Amino acid sequence: MEEFVCFGEEYTMLKKSVLGGASLLAVLAAAPALAQESRVDANGDIIVTATRFETLASKTPIALTAVSGDALRTAGITNPTNLGDQVPSVMINRNNGLQITIRGVTSADGTEKGDPSAAFMGDGVYIARQQAQEVSFYDISRVEVLRGPQGTLYGRNTTAGAVNVITNRPDLTKLSGSVDAAYGNYNNTQMTAVLNAPVRDNLGVRLAVNWDHRDSFLRAGNNLNGLNLSPFKDNLSARFTTLLKFDHGDLVLRADYAQMKGISSNALPTSNFYSGYTTTTVNPVYTADGKSNAQLLTLNAPTADGLPNIGLANGLHRNNATYGGMAEFKYDLGPVTLNYVGSYREFRRNEGNYSYYGPVNATNIGGLAPNMFNGWYWQNSQELRLSTNGDGPVRAQAGLYYFKERADIQLFIYNRTNGATGLRFQPGQLGYVFGFPQHYVMSDSKAAFGQLTYNPMPQLRFTAGARYTADQKARNGATVTCAVDTNCATAGDVQTPNRANRQYKKATWKVGFDYDVNPATLLFGTVSTGYKAGGFNDGCEVGTYTGCTLSASTLYYQPETLTAFEMGVKTRLMENRLRLNASIFHYNYNNLQLTQVGPFCAGGTQCTQTTNAASAKVDGIETEATFMASKADKLDLSVNYLNARYGEFYPNAAAYPTLNWKGVKLDRSPSLTIMGGYSHTFALNNGGEVVAAVRSKYSSSYTLMALSIIGRFAQPSYTQTEATLTYTAPEKKYFVQAYVKNLENKLLVTAAGAGVNGTLQVSDPRMYGVRAGIKF
Repeated sequence: MEEFVCFGEEYTMLKKSVLGGASLLAVLAAAPALAQESRVDANGDIIVTATRFETLASKTPIALTAVSGDALRTAGITNPTNLGDQVPSVMINRNNGLQITIRGVTSADGTEKGDPSAAFMGDGVYIARQQAQEVSFYDISRVEVLRGPQGTLYGRNTTAGAVNVITNRPDLTKLSGSVDAAYGNYNNTQMTAVLNAPVRDNLGVRLAVNWDHRDSFLRAGNNLNGLNLSPFKDNLSARFTTLLKFDHGDLVLRADYAQMKGISSNALPTSNFYSGYTTTTVNPVYTADGKSNAQLLTLNAPTADGLPNIGLANGLHRNNATYGGMAEFKYDLGPVTLNYVGSYREFRRNEGNYSYYGPVNATNIGGLAPNMFNGWYWQNSQELRLSTNGDGPVRAQAGLYYFKERADIQLFIYNRTNGATGLRFQPGQLGYVFGFPQHYVMSDSKAAFGQLTYNPMPQLRFTAGARYTADQKARNGATVTCAVDTNCATAGDVQTPNRANRQYKKATWKVGFDYDVNPATLLFGTVSTGYKAGGFNDGCEVGTYTGCTLSASTLYYQPETLTAFEMGVKTRLMENRLRLNASIFHYNYNNLQLTQVGPFCAGGTQCTQTTNAASAKVDGIETEATFMASKADKLDLSVNYLNARYGEFYPNAAAYPTLNWKGVKLDRSPSLTIMGGYSHTFALNNGGEVVAAVRSKYSSSYTLMALSIIGRFAQPSYTQTEATLTYTAPEKKYFVQAYVKNLENKLLVTAAGAGVNGTLQVSDPRMYGVRAGIKF
């Protein structure tokens, strides 16, 4: 079921003069640019900042994958959802914003009160709202994906790991620029323009502008009266970056703005893919095999009373905007460097969508009801850090961190179907409007952290770090059932308060070692911890306010914590032609937060609820290999095993005291994934080249939990293949590329909801088209 969540908060706008952050998260859309500026050493080893110091990826004792801007272009990766095809044990799906799953650890709560389990960052700035995270990759230096908890250096909400997208800085050496364009099926149109200009020897600016347009994958069925679901997105964005260098440091200022239009509706009836999803304690049956994609992608929900779904055609819209600025300052004080990153961002969300309401019978699945979502979010992020300089036996860093997010949101669903009679509510009838006005939602986090690395000998290093975090989360809003409009001022209208306020404190830590077996081989081991703050559900605690009925244990859920044990090796063989990375890990995962959509609000209406499972265990092995068979031939292979399962977990102990899900797989955790690719470069006499590349991914089956029916949706095993053919002119003056992704045209279920009003989300169907770009 598509998550229309209870959002909201009354909020006093506190605009501080903060040097703010231009997170590339402005949903910046476009094809990859030619002017990629990833930094690599003489052996082609990419330089990363995963440890907050600059290090070679092959010498960084963390399970990470760094994808350069050039590699993004070659692979045709234009947004984060494609990263899962390149990075081991990672899935990034659309589910009320981006849902990132790393090694089976994830969070399905995309509401204003929810937190992800993996941090998504732009240029090192944490982006809180998942709805602002699906960005197109353009003018990118690199993407770093860190697997495993990053609680020491990156803080809370990193129990799964972190994804950091790093944009290009201005080039002070020359005036340059590029223009890229792409067109594909579903009217997938992307354009990017970049202009880089040095102003003085120590001052430069860079401007990037993007447009991203795509029609919907969904088809309106016969009973929806020609409902128009396109375009799915129509986004226009810009980012401006300034770099100032001086004798002992530099200052980078970024500002961005993005307007995101289109129709955001992206949910299908669960019945398109499954049967038996309304029966408790019975797993739904996958029925999509044998159906065409046209059938599977058809949105057809006749109303229970036989009336057309009037009001939807004009109500479906998205007119969102996200904007902000950031400052990144570095100054060499001699023995230490002062580092500062400050950011201020806002996200304005204005959407009209559809929601499912109504009974189930032999001929229909209920009705579509139009809804309206208005939200205003802002976040203030500040970090001050000191890091040592030099190559001495001790390398250390310590810092202070502050983050605050506030929001004011209103979600209302109109013209609903009465589940008892199968008739539509009319204006003036209680239940015509159902909504979640939340005028104050707040999340505040303060932390102090430090990490030290000691070299007792040149080849051996020991690392220890710790972070102490204090979080506060609060909300003041309501769940309402109204007869006329959103004012809810008619006699008999019902308002149930949503009030909560809770503080959480936690220390996270890390210890580890890394050892140079030889100049080309690094062996490392770590024990690290992660933490995600607790939170609250809809309602309020009995005895605190009028109309409150919940116990504290029902209203609040506890923080989740994870302790990870990992050993790994990174090596280069055959004169650097063969690169191998391998790691083995074990997780102790406690109080994991599970979110579901079901009849949990007043009167049995739909909303989200989060609870803590008892525990889970995760074991895995990851291997990555890249082999340059010749100057023209490159192969890569990744084989990954994952055993992520619940410990003692009773999903509904009150109703089913003997039902224990011990050993049941965690969501989105296939036991086996294999990814392999091959590319061949044809050198041309004119100095240009043609690169032909093909890549395929196999995944064993995985499941999606449905706590509302105590069941699990199964996605069967699958294979997906992609290919590109790219011509690059001499001196990389321009390129032309043809691409196809998901050659098999396989739709994967990425989120699913059970019950009468169940909906689901799916991955992209086959996408193909051409890209071209020129630089100057």
